[in-house]
Amino acid sequence: MNLKSIREKKGVSQFEIAKYLGVVRSTICQYENGKRKPDPETLIKLANFFGVSTDYLLGRSDDFGNV
Repeated sequence: MNLKSIREKKGVSQFEIAKYLGVVRSTICQYENGKRKPDPETLIKLANFFGVSTDYLLGRSDDFGNV
């Protein structure tokens, strides 16, 4: 998952994403480290937040694309 790279490129903290999703920061850390995977609804929210495709977040595409 490309969450950490897009988060760092956009200058967003784990806390900001966690607040947006209504989860604790450690959940975002687990997503970034591959210890946990977001459910489909959360994945869509993340894609919308960053303005990228779900395929980009999943590492299936190098193109940011549009949601």
